[in-house]
Amino acid sequence: MSATVSRRKFLKSASALGALGAVASYHVGGVPARAAHFRSKNDRPLIAAIGVGGRGSHDAKWAGQFGDVAAVCDADLEHAERAKAAFGGKPAVFQDYRKLLDSRPDIDVVVNGTADHWHTAINVAACRAGKDVYAEKPITITIEEGQILRRVVRETGRIVQVGTQQRSMAHFRTACELVRNGRVGRLRQVVVLLPLYPARGGPFAPQPVPPKLDWDLWQGQAPVRPFCPQRLHFSFRWWSDYAGGKITDWGQHHMDIAYWGMGMEQSGPLEVEGRAFYPNHGKPDCYDNADRFVVRMKFPGDVDLLYLVVRDKKYLKDMADGGMTAAEDAELFAGVPEEWRREQRDGIMFIGDRGRLFVNRGKAYGKAVEDLPGNPLPTDALRLYESNDHMANFFECVKSRKQPISTVDVAHRVISACHLGNVAMHLKRKIRWDPQKEQIVGDPEAGNSVYVRRPQRKPYTIVT
Repeated sequence: MSATVSRRKFLKSASALGALGAVASYHVGGVPARAAHFRSKNDRPLIAAIGVGGRGSHDAKWAGQFGDVAAVCDADLEHAERAKAAFGGKPAVFQDYRKLLDSRPDIDVVVNGTADHWHTAINVAACRAGKDVYAEKPITITIEEGQILRRVVRETGRIVQVGTQQRSMAHFRTACELVRNGRVGRLRQVVVLLPLYPARGGPFAPQPVPPKLDWDLWQGQAPVRPFCPQRLHFSFRWWSDYAGGKITDWGQHHMDIAYWGMGMEQSGPLEVEGRAFYPNHGKPDCYDNADRFVVRMKFPGDVDLLYLVVRDKKYLKDMADGGMTAAEDAELFAGVPEEWRREQRDGIMFIGDRGRLFVNRGKAYGKAVEDLPGNPLPTDALRLYESNDHMANFFECVKSRKQPISTVDVAHRVISACHLGNVAMHLKRKIRWDPQKEQIVGDPEAGNSVYVRRPQRKPYTIVT
C-alpha cells in the first residue's frame, strides 16, 4: 500500500513531525524520519533533474518521492538516457539546460546535481526562470559566485535548498544545540576533520570525445582543455578548473556544522592561514587540487578553528604506497597538536572551557550528550531549525514559501571560509578577512585570487 497523503495532509503531517522532532532530537544516533509523499497528481510538482550522474541521480530519485520527474538533462547524454530509463522512460531528455528552461515553463522544481563549476550558473538561471531549486554542494567555486547567487535568490524570492543534508540529521542538531546553550562552557576551539580521498593521478593523455558527450558544454565557464575521462564525473573534483578539492567538497558538509554550532552563520573568519599537499606537485595534465591540508582560522569571539584532513588508515596507506614522504607529512603537520595528528575520525569537535563534544555521521559523543537524558535543556533554551528529512523539508518549503533549513545565505558564508582556505594555501600566507564587507583586507593579490573571482569563458558566463 502506498504511504501517500494529500497536499493538505502532507503539510499537516510535516508540521506534526516538526513538533515530534523537538522530543526526538535527543536521539543522537538517529535515522531520518520516513519521508511523506503526495497523493494527488495536482499536488505533485514537476521536477527537472539537471546533472544526473552519481549524486545527481541519487537526488533525482529522492526528489521523485515528492514530485514527478518530468525532464532529465546532462551534457553526457548517456547519463540522461540512463536517468530516463530509471524513471520508467517518462521524462523528456535534454542535453543543454538552457533549452530545458526555455521550453518547459511547466517545470516547478530544478534538482541541480552538476559538477561544481556549473552550480551557480544553473542555479541563477533556474531562479530567473521561476523555478525553486535543490542545489548540490559546494554551492559555489568562488566567493563572488556566492554573492551573485545570494542576490538573485533574494530578488526572485525562489526557494533554494543547499544539499548539506547533515542539518537534517537529529544528532547534528542536538550537538549544535548543546554547544549553543553552553553545555561545554564558553566555546574556545573547533576542530573540523575531513577524511582523505587520495588525488594522485596523471599525466593523462588526451582521448577522443565520446559521441554522446558535449565536451564544450560540459567545460562551461572553465578553460578549454583536451578531453580525457579523468576530467569528468567523480574525479572532476581533483581539477581546479572545475572544483576546489576536498576542502570545499566534503568541507561544506562539516564546516556547515561548525558554523551552526558556533552561531557564525552570518559571519566568518577574521584570519585564515594554511598549508596543503599537492600530490602531483604541479605537473602538467595531472590532478592539481590539494588532497590534504592543515588550515587555521580565527573567528569573532576569540574562537580558534583548526581544519584538516585526518591521518586515517587511508592516509597512512597512501604514504606507505609512496603518495607522500615522511618529510612532507612532517612539514604539513608541523605545529599540529599530537591529539590531532593521531585522530582518525572525521567529524567536528567543539571544545569549551567546561568540556568537549564530538559529532560525525555516526552520532554525537561527549559528557554533554551522555548527561542529556537526565538533564534536558530547559524550555527556554535556544532551539535550532528542525528538519528530519532534507528533501522533504525542501518540498514542504516549496509549498509553504518558508525558508528551508539550508539556505544560500548560510551556505555562501560557509563555503567562503573554505575558499579562503584555498587562497591561503596557494599563497602560503595569512589572509585577513572582513566578514561584514566580505572582502580580503590589505592584500590585492589575494583579493583577486581565482577562489575569490575568476574569468568565465563565453558563452557560458553567469547571466545575472
